[in-house]
Amino acid sequence: MVLLQQLLQARRPRLPLHLPAHGRGRGLAPALARLLRQAPGRWDLPELPEIGGPLEDEGAVADSQRALADLLGAKRCWYGVNGASGLLQAGLLALAQPGERVLLPRNLHRSLLHGCLLGQLEPVLFDLPFDPASGLWLPPSPEHLEAVIRAALAEGPLAALVLVSPSYQGLAGDLAGLVALAHRQGLPVLLDEAHGAHLGLDPRLPAPGLDAGADLVVQSLQKAAGGLAQSAVLLQGAGSDLDPGRIERALLWLQTSSPSALLLASTEAALLHLRSTQGRQQLRRALDQGLRLRQRLQAGGLQLLENQDPLRLSWICAADGINGLEADDWLMQRGVIAELPEPGCLTFCLGLQPPRGLLRQLPAALRQLRQVLGSDEVLTFSPPPLPLVASPERPLAEAWRAPAEAVPLEQAAGRLAAEPLCPYPPGIPLLIPGERIDGPRAAWLQEQRRLWPHQIADTVKVLIA
Repeated sequence: MVLLQQLLQARRPRLPLHLPAHGRGRGLAPALARLLRQAPGRWDLPELPEIGGPLEDEGAVADSQRALADLLGAKRCWYGVNGASGLLQAGLLALAQPGERVLLPRNLHRSLLHGCLLGQLEPVLFDLPFDPASGLWLPPSPEHLEAVIRAALAEGPLAALVLVSPSYQGLAGDLAGLVALAHRQGLPVLLDEAHGAHLGLDPRLPAPGLDAGADLVVQSLQKAAGGLAQSAVLLQGAGSDLDPGRIERALLWLQTSSPSALLLASTEAALLHLRSTQGRQQLRRALDQGLRLRQRLQAGGLQLLENQDPLRLSWICAADGINGLEADDWLMQRGVIAELPEPGCLTFCLGLQPPRGLLRQLPAALRQLRQVLGSDEVLTFSPPPLPLVASPERPLAEAWRAPAEAVPLEQAAGRLAAEPLCPYPPGIPLLIPGERIDGPRAAWLQEQRRLWPHQIADTVKVLIA
């Protein structure tokens, strides 16, 4: 009973600033919290006729999905219980046929790679602008994406474009401009909006993907709303002419035939609460705290990422000569748990109900951290030496299944990668199966290994020639 014991005895840290966004229950959608206070297990029900499921035409789930589609301004709405990952894969398979090429950003979540493998699709990966101060990829501009699409189309037709907005760190670009550009090229857009279920609900936040005209939008209700982990929603844009039958076939392939009624209810409750008067007030108060915290930290000399979501606070620790993974370890030992440690940046998720004492305790903790770990040596980062667009030299599915061997990273130059290289978190691959590890890429990966202690191994799996 190791896992059960851990959950039963888990202590609340001083500052839990990580996902789920409900903050260990503080910000759960009220209706969901009431359900969880009922007698244990009474909500664990099968697809009874009166309940139904996400792919049924009748029952409470179908009625709920139709009501939420109307509320959100979507043509159709489907709940998912396999997280945003499963719905992204279903959206991808709905947009492209086996053998077709799909255009994906380098900051894609690895679940989309899995979708390409399952759907026998060819991923065409495009490079993104890079920030040397934080080591982060930045949102593309329409001009950048136009060059990307032109280069990709020169190699053959494309079936669809995938965009990520907002990013894990709360970065969002000109989404409406990007979607409009894709549509002018005849490309439907699948938007990974896992971190953006709250967008558009306050004037200080960017507009949501549906307003930008995206064809399919995936949101995670644990990342930016008061839902439980694994609850997610797939939305079809009002202007999309995609056949809903194709979407439902893909969902049938990738979703369980016994969905959790609790997770389905979590999706409904989180979406409804966000758009209620109470939910908007909760969001407004959280944003107020996020902005005050930002001002206080900047006044103390901390360099913060200029993002578009005040609920994601990213400290550019590299400006203080500190590796984010080391900073994360130091803070965790003192009860401050960040969401996303990276070599140049440490991201905190404030959630919909930030913890008490946040405005006082986090600045104090970071001041002490800088005194202990900081230095005058400002760390900077080099972008990966990648072409603007590229596909794996060997088909993704073939490379992932072919015989492979582990070789020292120093001896990997010239070889083909056999598996993704994804330092934790958040599952964004630095290397794709079937990609050629040329000399500059091998040298860059060795540098990444130094920056990601204990996250990148000394060896990499490559295909046996």
